[in-house]
Amino acid sequence: MTRRHGALVAALALFVAVGCVTRRVREGASQTPIVLASPAAADSAVRVSPDFPRDSAPAQRTGRAMDVRVGLATAAQQVPLTATGGWRLYDAAGAVLIRGRAKEVWTVEHDGQRLRARSGAGQGTQWVSGPVTLRTDAADAFCVFAERRYRGAIRVVATDTGVIVVNVVDVEQYLRGVVPLEIGVSRDGADQAAVEAQAIAARSYTWVRLAANGGAGELYDVVATVNGQVYGGVDAERDNTDRAVRATAGLVLRYAGRVVDAPYSSACGGETASPDEVWRSGSTPPYLRRVSDRIPGTTRYYCDIAPRFSWTREFSSGQLDAAVRAYLASYAQGVPTGGPGRVLAVRIVSRTPGGRVANTTFATERGSYSVRGNDIRYVLRAAGGEILNSTYFSLASESAQGGALSRIVITGNGYGHGVGMCQWGAIGRARAGQAARAILAAYYPGTSVGPATL
Repeated sequence: MTRRHGALVAALALFVAVGCVTRRVREGASQTPIVLASPAAADSAVRVSPDFPRDSAPAQRTGRAMDVRVGLATAAQQVPLTATGGWRLYDAAGAVLIRGRAKEVWTVEHDGQRLRARSGAGQGTQWVSGPVTLRTDAADAFCVFAERRYRGAIRVVATDTGVIVVNVVDVEQYLRGVVPLEIGVSRDGADQAAVEAQAIAARSYTWVRLAANGGAGELYDVVATVNGQVYGGVDAERDNTDRAVRATAGLVLRYAGRVVDAPYSSACGGETASPDEVWRSGSTPPYLRRVSDRIPGTTRYYCDIAPRFSWTREFSSGQLDAAVRAYLASYAQGVPTGGPGRVLAVRIVSRTPGGRVANTTFATERGSYSVRGNDIRYVLRAAGGEILNSTYFSLASESAQGGALSRIVITGNGYGHGVGMCQWGAIGRARAGQAARAILAAYYPGTSVGPATL
């Protein structure tokens, strides 16, 4: 996924892992009254709180609940943790390391692959091997990490270079923190069908990764940024998106009897893209073929209400040289160690069947370098690092006196990779009276909506 319209989540650097299916029991919360004990206190007989309300789909991994592990941060050196109510920090064997009060902060630090926690007053637990897990003492309290509140549990895992922070949370509760940041939170009632479509697509995306990830050697299933689905925990939740999650509880997209991946982006710019137009994928599933977003009988498009349906970005020669110097080597072969040098020309070499840029060439003082597909968005970044809005663009060059390149002007449509559901198009369709299932059928042709079973 790339960034859709909606707020970005400020988070530490994240990375994606893949693996196979594993089984876990839901991270429960103790009901024992809050008592501040010594850091070395042990209590392996922990009672589990009632589960949060369940979705109607059968559990894939356990008989009790379906949890997703969300990577919140990695490569951190110290992790401050607390909760809105009483909480406990457990070691890998289930022994209690800390019993903390509400808002009492302890910082987890690492020494290689060992962990310990220290209080602001300097108290410290013993060093332990394996992950440590924070759970609240009551179901209505929340874990707190990086000043954000989270449902479920927070797990900290040590690596050789730092620590990874993972939120272990029920899928339906996870979606409450995803949908508002992906489709937006200021939607009126006319947009609710689009919000429900977003909930189903996001749930499908999650279920596919629950089946693909989660092996014993893997630490999380999804990440909390634009590299996965943007997730903000409790602080992101809103009433209208909560209603959409409840209304679609347990429902996913299915094709040929299987739950399918359901990518989406902000605005397609008039037509969605097939995966092979954008990514280095070998084949295109039938349900992800190109779809026109044109409103029947008109020259308009459902997504032309998007703020970035059409756009322009300019690069002076200096800005272009800086972007190419910083990013080209990561996406083109043969760039010399000293950099490509001054850019002499930028040319679109080929386009995809849908009209998106397929290949771009940069001619520089030190050679000519080819960049394919979606990679061009990561080379032509703005000064602040923002990637190019889409690959659906044209390019014009201007020369200074003497023939040197003075600037390029890029004119484009859409925002995001363009594969799968167009979010602004979904909003336009909802305002035109289409229901969530009809919206999903338009953007994922041949799929049906059904319960999340394998």
